[in-house]
Amino acid sequence: MTPEENTIILCCTDFSENASKAFDYAVDAAARRPQAQLHLLNVIPEPDSQFWKSYIYQADIDVDAQAKRDIDARVDQEYRPRIPEGVTFVTAFRIGRDYEKILEYAQEIHATLIVLGRQGANNSKLRNFFFGNVAERVASRASCAVLVVPPAK
Repeated sequence: MTPEENTIILCCTDFSENASKAFDYAVDAAARRPQAQLHLLNVIPEPDSQFWKSYIYQADIDVDAQAKRDIDARVDQEYRPRIPEGVTFVTAFRIGRDYEKILEYAQEIHATLIVLGRQGANNSKLRNFFFGNVAERVASRASCAVLVVPPAK
């Protein structure tokens, strides 16, 4: 990656402590490149989404709009204040399989770099044993560079 390139950095968050640590790396990378764009993506798993949608639709609430408001509020509180001047910051959320949506979004925005934490809020050893984790799946399938940030010891 040269500074002359249109640098688009995608950072993925599940709002865990390690995702916050990964965000610091993404911010640092974006701040070092003129006219960089930093995209922050949150993926809501489809099964969780469907359960809450069916439950809340009975109350006549627009779940997608409410989820977006809740995510935006959390981003405004936890992430937006950490963005340095000169870095374009874009937020997005998707519903579906985490690694698939991350890869789709990276392709959609022509990401130069994907930054994500190795272990997030939904990590479990049993799940990783049978299915692998999100970071491994993204790193092995991405068409751009991937920075995987390990959890703090």
